[in-house]
Amino acid sequence: MKIAFLNKYQDKVTRGAETFVSELSMRLSKNNQVDVIFNINYFELFRKKYDVIIPTNGRLQAVLVRIISWLRGSKMVVSGQSGMGWDDKINLLVFPNAFIALSSKALSWAKKVNPFVKSFYIPNGADLNKFKMKNKRNNNKKIILAVGAFTEQKRLNLVIDAVSRLEEVSLVIAGGGGDKKQEIVDYGLKVLGADRFKAITVPFEKMPGVYEIADVFTLPSKPSESFGNVIVEAMATNLPIVATDDPVRREIVGEAGLFVNPADVNAYKEALKNALEKDWGNLPRKQAEKFSWDKIARDYEDMFAKITK
Repeated sequence: MKIAFLNKYQDKVTRGAETFVSELSMRLSKNNQVDVIFNINYFELFRKKYDVIIPTNGRLQAVLVRIISWLRGSKMVVSGQSGMGWDDKINLLVFPNAFIALSSKALSWAKKVNPFVKSFYIPNGADLNKFKMKNKRNNNKKIILAVGAFTEQKRLNLVIDAVSRLEEVSLVIAGGGGDKKQEIVDYGLKVLGADRFKAITVPFEKMPGVYEIADVFTLPSKPSESFGNVIVEAMATNLPIVATDDPVRREIVGEAGLFVNPADVNAYKEALKNALEKDWGNLPRKQAEKFSWDKIARDYEDMFAKITK
């Protein structure tokens, strides 16, 4: 089978969508011819006649791919990396051959937006061989880790506020770009000081070592976030999670963490404190094992078989 992933940001930034393309394309290439295209030429896309095309940038790209797939007899598959909003509404309304919901809630939402499109539930995941069980840390100084872009959606200022109310606890934020980076870094240094706050940027291949320095992982994202690959990566390292209390995060984290409204700073602080004090055993790692990219790749191949019959 010839499969094309389209992502104009591939290898330029590292976000959930780019990780999705990288991890899934690598595994699908074992049994298929897979091209990852970031310099997108739609005439060339038309000429090559792929069996399956997976656009990831939405809107106009989705419309153009839908036209090409109709003309060439290809199948168009959209993975709901954008979350339950206008981008994925447009993706659904151009009538792809399959829409992939990353959560049960997103699947229900997709079926309401366009009940005539075949929708499947296949989450994102983590490489369980890359993100492994970390050794127990003996340092008495506890470290809370947050990973994500410095954007409004991630609400990283809230974790700074919560950690400021804990004693002898430090915060590390591992993030790439985002329009609020300098604002968040300045705020963290102001509220926590350089001895309790660090903002770092590391390449994706070195992220397993970043998770290993922490005692608890947290991400106070808005409920609109579609998934949160970093949560699964943290759990794979056996880190307990403190996450936004919404149906998507509850489905991902299960019994491996605590849930809170991060905008309630006192409640957020208490959740972080409780997560630091609790013995979680291997619950986080066991939960992460439900989200292996290897299993997810097999689910995609099963879905391709259903839509290409």
